[in-house]
Amino acid sequence: MDHQKVQIFDTTLRDGEQVPGCRLNTSQKVIIAQRLDEMGVDIIEAGFPISSPGDFESVKAIAKIINNASVCALTRAVKEDIEVAAKALKYAKKPRIHTGIGTSDSHIKYKFNATQSEIIERAAEAIFFAKTFVDDIEFYAEDAGRTDNEFLAKVCSEAVKAGATVLNIPDTTGYCLPDEYGAKIKYLKENVIGIDNVILSCHCHNDLGLATANSIAGVINGVRQIECTINGIGERAGNTSLEEVVMILRQHPNLGFDTNINSRLLYDTSRLVSESMGMIVQPNKAIVGANAFAHSSGIHQDGMIKNRSTYEIIDPNEVGVTESAIVLTARSGRAALAYRAKKIGYELTKLQLDIVYLEFLKLADKKKIVLDNDVHQIVKWSNIEILA
Repeated sequence: MDHQKVQIFDTTLRDGEQVPGCRLNTSQKVIIAQRLDEMGVDIIEAGFPISSPGDFESVKAIAKIINNASVCALTRAVKEDIEVAAKALKYAKKPRIHTGIGTSDSHIKYKFNATQSEIIERAAEAIFFAKTFVDDIEFYAEDAGRTDNEFLAKVCSEAVKAGATVLNIPDTTGYCLPDEYGAKIKYLKENVIGIDNVILSCHCHNDLGLATANSIAGVINGVRQIECTINGIGERAGNTSLEEVVMILRQHPNLGFDTNINSRLLYDTSRLVSESMGMIVQPNKAIVGANAFAHSSGIHQDGMIKNRSTYEIIDPNEVGVTESAIVLTARSGRAALAYRAKKIGYELTKLQLDIVYLEFLKLADKKKIVLDNDVHQIVKWSNIEILA
């Protein structure tokens, strides 16, 4: 089965860095950008050049060293923003300017004090101007998730007419439900003039925990670019998680989509970003969390030992994790204890296991996790002869 390509647009270095306290310097950004390029990311959003001299220099430095991915710079629909972005992207092999404006009633009224016609005019002017510097122009309709579909289609039609090559449909506040967001994408596919000549992109936030679900709904309905971040970091509750959407598409081949991402680099890249930003990955985080492939329940451990597929739908090696973890706790059963004992050199008979297991439970009730050194001690306490 031939799979359609979904491009991965990584905004870890722009939206991801908007997390309070997670500021990166230029050298850290360059290292992460190189890893993203190595991993197969299609577009790297390197920053918002006009926001600070440091951001300008970072975008410029990344533009110089990236060989495969497009390098993208964010702007508002403001000429000075666009000029500065173009200067920062001067050395990029594949430059992209990402410009746009808010389109929801809330943004039009309270943020811009404008009319719908004025918003369309400003969007078109920004795209026309950006097009004088680079060919690849992505237009974002900020707060598209809460924008009336008919007006959104009008804005997008004018953006295509003005020269946009990508249309970004952000759920800026993370408000949409998956079926609602999917229906919005479907409506645009059917009503935007010239839609077949551009790529539709989704940029979903996680305020209600639906960023990944909304992105997948978008792909099913016509999106061919997902905007996401490593570990799902980003403004407020974060963005769509890169590792989640990549592995969802890979684990559901029946959907008919895939990406260019080398998934075996996901875990190491997650740790690189976490350590660089000083932002801990929650242990239960899907795909890359410390507990993503760890099992402590006796029932689960027994099933895992017999056949990994009973409780794991992803081979941990596929995401760069060396192996699943059988974690010994008070909820662990005899099978797990025997498994771990064998790992460290003890081949227990059934009778020996029964004796050792009673000692194990005594210790497990006192400790959160029983480690390999503890197992050695338990065997010693059990007073049984075992060839180690």
